[in-house]
Amino acid sequence: MEHSSNEGNTGTTGPANGQNVTSPKDSIPPRKKKYRVLKDDYFLRKPRSKLKAGILEINKRISPYLNNRYVRAVILILALYFFIVGIKTMSGGFKDMGSGFSEGMIKTASNPLVGLFIGILATSIIQSSSATTSMVVGMVAAEPDFLPLAIPIIIGANIGTSVTNIIVSFGHITRGKEFERAFSGAVVHDFFNVIAASILFPVELITQFFWGGKGLLQRLSTYFAERFVGSVGVGKFTLINDLVKPIETPIREFSKSANAEWLSVVIGIILLFIALKFITSSMRILIEGRLQIIISKYLFKTSYISFGFGVLLTALIQSSSITTSLVVPLVGGGVLTVEQIFPYTLGANIGTTVTALLAAFVEWGSTSQTGSAVAALSIAFAHLLFNTIAICIIYPFKRVPIGMAKKIGAYVINNKKVAIIYIFIAFYIIPGLIILLLS
Repeated sequence: MEHSSNEGNTGTTGPANGQNVTSPKDSIPPRKKKYRVLKDDYFLRKPRSKLKAGILEINKRISPYLNNRYVRAVILILALYFFIVGIKTMSGGFKDMGSGFSEGMIKTASNPLVGLFIGILATSIIQSSSATTSMVVGMVAAEPDFLPLAIPIIIGANIGTSVTNIIVSFGHITRGKEFERAFSGAVVHDFFNVIAASILFPVELITQFFWGGKGLLQRLSTYFAERFVGSVGVGKFTLINDLVKPIETPIREFSKSANAEWLSVVIGIILLFIALKFITSSMRILIEGRLQIIISKYLFKTSYISFGFGVLLTALIQSSSITTSLVVPLVGGGVLTVEQIFPYTLGANIGTTVTALLAAFVEWGSTSQTGSAVAALSIAFAHLLFNTIAICIIYPFKRVPIGMAKKIGAYVINNKKVAIIYIFIAFYIIPGLIILLLS
């Protein structure tokens, strides 16, 4: 009886007139299948135009070749070359636009604080601390009395040069976590230089006051310069410049002939971001192999190796902007961490002082006056000593700049406009306002 009652109950629950039983899931209309194009999937979505169809067909045909590691290695090398060409063309365009302005601005330095912000603004405009320091060396050689005001300009140039790294990090701005890592890797160099200036610039001013107008950096640099006079000069390594000139020079000459120096900047930025796209895409394929082992386990295995690599590479290339910018895509792609590249950026700070030393040797060789030779070498040694002392003071507390960089990287991932505003305010607006108000 229990069995028949159960059947009866079951029968009463169904709809009358023999209608089929429908579950809640069956009542929901089926969704239309959405197709999306995956990385190597070119056949589901019908392209809207013949041009797009042609592009997809080409991608489909060349994709197997592009995913080959050896082909990607060649593409990576070419991309790195055009990455450097882009940076050199962009900075060269800025030099063409603002070299006269920057040189005139440097000459107007009226006090140490103005000199500091002139160094920041001038280097941010021409995007080359090497150019700024070389101009300052030439001015000090011509006017040795300018040395006390030249040292703050050199300190400011250290801060201004890090703007290039941040611009490079914007190549990852469309990919959230990559942009967070890349931006953190870019600004860690900036934070170190700001902290270094915040410590040593006041020390220089205070010691100037107590030591009869000669600060700590000036006294130490003059001491070393006086003992260097009489030794043999060195030659200039120009391999990188020679390699990029065949492309950089025609672009800059065309821009100048058209009275549109800004065109070099635009072309440089375009080359920079196109090269960056190929660098990141190639890295994604190559990092799983031996390249990751070479980079992570050899070149950046320890802090000492990373630091030495930064010194050597920057001394050869003579541009800390290029060498520090090269590792930003590697941090963005997850190949390296901010902790790994931090010693490398410090090494780049030391390596870039070679340019000022070379410029000082040139000035030294072209002058017959001992005072001018000592002054030119003094400002070059001041650049070296500033970075060396700053590393000795700050590196034991490296968690501070690294932590600051990671926090701002985590913040800008959801506030990308802040990253762009940061560049204009920190490198252009604040220095410009202080120069206008105090000069």
